[in-house]
Amino acid sequence: MDMVKKQRVLAGLIGGLLVALVVVIATGMSVKVIGVGDKAPSFSIRTDSGVPISESSFGGRLLVLNFWATWCPPCIEEMPSLDRLQQALKDSGVVVVGLSVDTNETAYRQFLSRANVSFLTARDPEAVVGDRFGTYRYPETYVINSKGVVVQKIIGPAVWDDEKMINHIKSLL
Repeated sequence: MDMVKKQRVLAGLIGGLLVALVVVIATGMSVKVIGVGDKAPSFSIRTDSGVPISESSFGGRLLVLNFWATWCPPCIEEMPSLDRLQQALKDSGVVVVGLSVDTNETAYRQFLSRANVSFLTARDPEAVVGDRFGTYRYPETYVINSKGVVVQKIIGPAVWDDEKMINHIKSLL
């Protein structure tokens, strides 16, 4: 292959890579990241116990929607306090749902059997629901009021059973 052909091939490859880069950047910029004050996106998923849940399933209650994974140490760290929050506020109109993005179903089920959490859990291995929220860091938790509006968003682990946090969650009812 002569030098001119090599340069044309190289220029074509560089051009193709630039087009691909522009497409990736444009796609990434079009993803909506849900924040406080935004309407929660619609979603529907079936919990591990077979209960279908959606954003409209919690009429009149406050939804604490936690995105997590077994491979995420901070997620595992906050799980017991999230469970204690559910226990403390279940009669007050608060519902906790843990939505795992684990692709490994065995690891997910083994963790849940050891953790023995009392709140609703579901697995979303393709992160369909998380993508609708613009979630990409774990744990990430959305507190959604009875009107479907995100009233709190926490990225990273939280101490959910802390008295201040419980009082704050109660204030959102």
